[in-house]
Amino acid sequence: MRTSSATPIAMSSRFLRLCGLATLLALAACAHRAGISDGTGRGPHLAKSGVAHVRVAEAFVTAASPGDNVDSPAAWAKADGDVLLIATAKKRGVLKLYDGNSGEALGEHGGPGSAAGRFDKPNGIFVVGDLLFIVDRGNRRVQVLRLPAFAPLGEFGAGELRSPYGLWVRERGPGHYEVIVSDSYIAGIDERGDAIPPPLAELGERFRRYEVSLADGGVVADHLGAFGDTTAEGAVRLAESVWGDPRHDRLLVSEEEVAVGTALRDYGFDGRYRRTHGRGVFKAQSEGIALWACDDGSGYWIATDQYKDRSLFHVFDRASLDHLGAFAGHTVGNTDGVWLHQTATTRFPAGVFYAVHADQAVGAFDWRDIARALH
Repeated sequence: MRTSSATPIAMSSRFLRLCGLATLLALAACAHRAGISDGTGRGPHLAKSGVAHVRVAEAFVTAASPGDNVDSPAAWAKADGDVLLIATAKKRGVLKLYDGNSGEALGEHGGPGSAAGRFDKPNGIFVVGDLLFIVDRGNRRVQVLRLPAFAPLGEFGAGELRSPYGLWVRERGPGHYEVIVSDSYIAGIDERGDAIPPPLAELGERFRRYEVSLADGGVVADHLGAFGDTTAEGAVRLAESVWGDPRHDRLLVSEEEVAVGTALRDYGFDGRYRRTHGRGVFKAQSEGIALWACDDGSGYWIATDQYKDRSLFHVFDRASLDHLGAFAGHTVGNTDGVWLHQTATTRFPAGVFYAVHADQAVGAFDWRDIARALH
């Protein structure tokens, strides 16, 4: 399988031997504190939780844009070691562009609307090769654009998706992709403005699977059906983040509903629920998921606990899902989406972890700093 910049890449044998061994890593990145206040709103604060974790300084936090409602990041590697950081901004219907090495703002793309290349609440985002997949939540579709020109190639899902949020993509062969989209349709809104999940019996379509191909410069998509557990143990009441690991036949999804115990649901690629992980580990709200994948099958999952003041990032063993530790930054909090970029860049030769901060910026963590802090 040819991989995206966020999945396993062709790495030297020496780097594979170093994968995850912090004692051989060096050079801490300098932290840059952006002029942004801590996350606000209801919910627990890490500073008051007493949860054990290590601190990892952000390499940078982008400039604040409080009116954008930034949701999810993704990164595209350029051949010269530069990296383009892209983030969805739901409120204004645009994609925000940054230099992935420095955090410098590079402009925007898109705008509100329903035409090709326009968005209504863009949410989940995924880069694979030179393709950009974007969940266009308000238009109930997924758009596909080609980088670096952001040329619209097509869309899919408008006939099935009700309230799409997140997605995961893998290339199955040249020009052929498997796409899994989370569909967080709800029963209503309560008096506090929180979503009311549907009854268990109606949660069997929480995720939709598509086979997407490029043909004659456009997009052809086949809807392969929906899945979702409807038992009290395995159902996903509030669905957004989803990430796949074909090597271990695992789809890891976030259960964001605190009332039933926010955690990670473990599904097989057949769509069947298997286990729940992290119950009791997550105290705020389970959110963005990413995978550091080594070619030998080892690696690490990172899953977000969405504390309002500073987000907590839990690290789990890739194969066993044993909890290995947790880290938090000095600034980044109230995180929705994350992206783990394994491809070496000029500033981050061992990779970089991006996390949204307080709906208005994106923070970056040097992977070397994460690995060293967690040993």
